[in-house]
Amino acid sequence: MHSAKAVVIILALTIATLVLIPLQWIAMRLNLRLQRFLPLLWHRIARRLMGLRVRQRGHMVTHRPLLVAANHVSWLDIVVLGQTAPLSFIAKSEVASWPVFGLFAKLQRSVFVNRNRRSHTGKVTREVADRMAQGDAMVLFAEGTSSNGNEVLPFRSALIGAVHHAMDQGDGDKAWVQPLAISYTHLQGMPMGRFWRPHVAWYGDMELPGHLWALLKEGGLDVQLTWGEPIPLDGAFNRKQLTQALERDVRTMATAALTGAENTHFVQTNANERTAFSSGQKTIKADANEDAEVAS
Repeated sequence: MHSAKAVVIILALTIATLVLIPLQWIAMRLNLRLQRFLPLLWHRIARRLMGLRVRQRGHMVTHRPLLVAANHVSWLDIVVLGQTAPLSFIAKSEVASWPVFGLFAKLQRSVFVNRNRRSHTGKVTREVADRMAQGDAMVLFAEGTSSNGNEVLPFRSALIGAVHHAMDQGDGDKAWVQPLAISYTHLQGMPMGRFWRPHVAWYGDMELPGHLWALLKEGGLDVQLTWGEPIPLDGAFNRKQLTQALERDVRTMATAALTGAENTHFVQTNANERTAFSSGQKTIKADANEDAEVAS
């Protein structure tokens, strides 16, 4: 019965994909506004077919330029986030060559980065900044890899420098970074706990086809997205200290979601109230030279 369910989901997704791929290709070639919304439609179809129940605390802000800094648990994160709003992802370069999923990532208008080449990171930083300046919300999985779902790994700071470039290329003098915690909390209505959550997460040396098949058969996943308070940035900022603060916020929000604890402190309120990292504040000293060196 579960296998038949998975086959039906795959067939339905295949039909939706075959219909939408040509439309998205044309939209991208002609640079139509539609290219931002067709992936949103596909992800919403996929979420419904896969039985994903997504609960959001807070929401993605409408301010632009915007970089979303999130933790990463599974390939499911793409569907979970992709169905919330028009956005694009910053993905590792290997994804571009994956069968099927690589094509999806390209049609999602993802930006690919080779984290092992420092010079490539600088180039991608400018590409991400250009997309942000054009109004695209960009999602960065700041850990640089996926976790077992029970923890948040240390964030990497290199691509955070894209925010500074976005301010230079955009019409305004301010940009925003928003922390986001992705937490898989329930399976078939029951809390997963530390033992079962790694079976939902996709990390380490797990094979993608087997993991995909298992989740399609099971279904019934509950996911919580906790949006933190957006951080407005103007002028120079310390990239590493900003990254540490984002990591701390995401870890706190994820822990609260996984343990069932209500934590209202990190649910966003007014974006203008969060100014700890702007150049005029004393909380974090500006370190423009360091940021310029990494982003160049």
